[in-house]
Amino acid sequence: MSERADPARAERAAADWARTALACLDLTTLGEADTEADVARLAARARGRFGAPAALCVWPRLAAFARREAPPAVAVAAVANFPDGGADLERALRDTGEIVQAGAQEVDLVLPWRALRAGDEAACARLLAAVRRACAGLRLKVILESGELRDEALIRRAARLALDQGADFLKTSTGKTPLGATPAAARAMLETIAATPGSVAGFKASGGVRTVADAGVYIELVRARLGPAALQPARLRLGASALLDDIEAVLATA
Repeated sequence: MSERADPARAERAAADWARTALACLDLTTLGEADTEADVARLAARARGRFGAPAALCVWPRLAAFARREAPPAVAVAAVANFPDGGADLERALRDTGEIVQAGAQEVDLVLPWRALRAGDEAACARLLAAVRRACAGLRLKVILESGELRDEALIRRAARLALDQGADFLKTSTGKTPLGATPAAARAMLETIAATPGSVAGFKASGGVRTVADAGVYIELVRARLGPAALQPARLRLGASALLDDIEAVLATA
């Protein structure tokens, strides 16, 4: 019997997805005009009745404040080279230095995807390597901007470059472009991770993940490609702001 024909089974699956999504959620605020008040509201939401997310994701200028406001078990991530993903190495390093000085634990770095699309892999590798050195000891999540790369072979090449330069996570999108996360891009990224001997890199879906059903697509892709043990924050993240509303709605009726 399919889940469509068995409402109780479908509800159990949704509740399981919701619990996984919450544990692996990067609760995000990246509005251009964000203030400490926005981050304080985000931190308050991280103290929900169903449990805490994995991290808060903010601008570098707000990372120190986020560290003070975040619940003790919730990490702080901040973005670098965001959102445009240019090839300006000094700018990427300034962002990274600010994140390190703020005491954040994670850096979400935008790959210079235009340079890659133009065939300049060397520029991408230089920027990735320099940022990796600058944030040694922190978790580095590299945003491929897969919706702009589009071509599967190019997404796989971007994933390979990021992993070769020490990325701890591959992330789909900034959420600032028309096309965010897609299952096809996720499969390409996950298969690249799975094909890397000894890799324990993780995957983050971001951009358009708004409901538990959306999250469930990526949860099941990770389960299939990396195994059930990867369904935890060290290997899976979901970057979103609105997703928490649906997670709480699902868990309220579970």
